[in-house]
Amino acid sequence: AAPSPRPPRFGGIGRRSYRESMDTLRVGAFLTDPPFAGLVGGGFDVDLAAAVGAALGLSVERFATEAPDVDDLLSSLAAGAYDCVVGAVTVTADRQRTVVFAQPYLVSGHALAVNAARHPAVRSVDDLGGLTVAVRRGSAGHSLAKRLHADGRVGAVRCFAYGDIHSAASELEAGACDAMMALAPTLTELVRSLPDVDVVQRGLSREEIAIAVAPGDAALAAQIATAQERLEADGSLQEFRRKWLGNPYRDQSLAAH
Repeated sequence: AAPSPRPPRFGGIGRRSYRESMDTLRVGAFLTDPPFAGLVGGGFDVDLAAAVGAALGLSVERFATEAPDVDDLLSSLAAGAYDCVVGAVTVTADRQRTVVFAQPYLVSGHALAVNAARHPAVRSVDDLGGLTVAVRRGSAGHSLAKRLHADGRVGAVRCFAYGDIHSAASELEAGACDAMMALAPTLTELVRSLPDVDVVQRGLSREEIAIAVAPGDAALAAQIATAQERLEADGSLQEFRRKWLGNPYRDQSLAAH
């Protein structure tokens, strides 16, 4: 398919304020990130962005990003390329210095998958000595894998751009790498159709996932926060969790993805 056009820029560096007249919410996202996007029928973040836009009285235009990782995507957001990012973005202290986050809409964590046909004895990160682990560049899984490698508990770390997550799963199946770490919902979806690959460990991290807005767009951030509160109150957000994740918990502190 032809690449998506570059989103229009507004006013100077491209940032526009919600206080200006606007009828479209420009959403930056990784469009092949199951179960958040890229599935038949859309995905969690597709539904969430549409619902937030409807609550704000705005149409929604989603822009595929070619950014290699989340931090590059957030830098584009801060520069005004999008109005917000709805793309399974985990909240970190460093990212909070770049953008403003709404309240988390999901609590998740990283998980570990292995090619069980080749490595049936691997059941946790404690069994990865000498093996090659695939991760998404800039993710919490990347940080964990780097620490394991520094401690001599992992043989090598292979980094994939965010948009290449399906390639990482294919290489895991083919034996080009031995294990893979990613957010549990994404990892579960990626390996669902791979008979030799199993998710063997969950709960490697605790991640809060939230909508990001550029720091200069306080009015839009407040409106998105209010819209999200309404979606939580009327059950819409919980329905998205059940639909795409099978998550039964309205209280996200109990979630274990």
